[in-house]
Amino acid sequence: MEHFDTMLFIKAFGLAVAMEGMLWAGFPGKMREAALQASRQSKTTLRAIGSIMVVAGVLVCALGF
Repeated sequence: MEHFDTMLFIKAFGLAVAMEGMLWAGFPGKMREAALQASRQSKTTLRAIGSIMVVAGVLVCALGF
């Protein structure tokens, strides 16, 4: 197993936060609508969407390394 790169993790986390912040800053109305729509979804639907996003993110990271 490779050594965990803490600084890379912090940078990646910071990038994710910055990207989400750009969406909220650029499209506050649309982001509010999306948040309200997400709040109306069932836990099962949200869990499925979250799981798909995790898999997609891991695949993107795997393809980048």
